[in-house]
Amino acid sequence: MPYVSQRSTTSVAIDGFSCSCSHCVQMLEWFEHHGHVCMVFELLGLSTFDFIRGNCFLPFSLEHIRQMAYQICRSVNFLHLNKLTHTDLKPGNILLVNSDYTEEYNPELECEERRLKNTDVKVADFGNATYDFDYHSPLVSTRPYRAPEVILALGWSQPCDVWSIGCILIGYYLGYAVFQTNDDREHLAMMERVLGPLPRHMIEKSRKHEYFHHGRLDWDEHSSAGRYVSSWCNPLKEFMTCHNSDHRNLFDLIEKMLEYDPAERITLEEALKHPFFSPLKRQKRKLPPVAEKADADVTPKRQKKY
Repeated sequence: MPYVSQRSTTSVAIDGFSCSCSHCVQMLEWFEHHGHVCMVFELLGLSTFDFIRGNCFLPFSLEHIRQMAYQICRSVNFLHLNKLTHTDLKPGNILLVNSDYTEEYNPELECEERRLKNTDVKVADFGNATYDFDYHSPLVSTRPYRAPEVILALGWSQPCDVWSIGCILIGYYLGYAVFQTNDDREHLAMMERVLGPLPRHMIEKSRKHEYFHHGRLDWDEHSSAGRYVSSWCNPLKEFMTCHNSDHRNLFDLIEKMLEYDPAERITLEEALKHPFFSPLKRQKRKLPPVAEKADADVTPKRQKKY
C-alpha cells in the first residue's frame, strides 16, 4: 500500500456536512506497522466494475445509472467544495454498499442477467486526491477516464473529475469503456471520433506539438489504428439505444461532462440540477416529512468565503 499522509486520510467537513454522509467511503481508523501506514475502512460490496464484469459486461439499466450517477456527483461535489480533486475516478473506485442481486433470464441476449437489489454506492480510493494548493502531478487519472487537458499538458483541476464521471456514465450505459487505448495520440483520435474536433485554442496552448500538424490532430484514419478507432468509436449520440426523454437527458448530461474545454465543462453543482435527475427529485417530494428532512440534512452547502 502506498504511503498516505495522516492529513489526506483525515475526514473533512464543511458547515457540518461530513464525509460520513457524502457517499464517500469511511475510514474507521489507521495505524503504522513496520513503517507502513495501514487503514481500516468500512466493509462494502463489489466495485461497479467488478459487478459489470461478473454480469458479462452487460450495462446497468438507465434507472440504476440515474441513481448511482446522482450519488457519485454528490460525493465528488463534496470533495470539490473542500478544494479537493479526486484525480482517479473510475468504475473500480465506485463501490456498491451491497452488491446482492437477483438473476433473470434476458430473452433478447439469451443469457442470465444480474440486477442489483440496492444501488447505493460510495466513492473510494483517495490516495491521489489533491488539494488545490498541493503539488499537481502532470499525469493523473486511469487512461480511459483521463481528461483532454491532462493529455495535452494544459494543467488540471476539479473539471478533470467531471470528465471522468462522464466517461464512467457512458461506460455504465454500454457495459464497457469507450476510450480503450494505451496511446495518447490514439486517445485524442477517439475523442475526436466521439465528440468532434479538439478546440483550436487548446491545441495552440498545448506543449504536445508532436501530436498535431497545421493545427489539427496528426492522425491517419486509413491506418490500422485509424480503422480500429473508426470501428470502435461512434459519434456520442449514436451510442444511444433508445431515444426517449430519459435517454436524451442522460446523453445531454454526458455531453456536457465531456466538454473539451474545462472552463466550459459543466460543474457538479450544475449537473445535480440537470433534468436527468428530475425523477429523483419528484420521488423526494413524495417522501414523508421525516424522511425528507433526513435527506435534506445531507445536502452539501457551499463553503463560506471571507
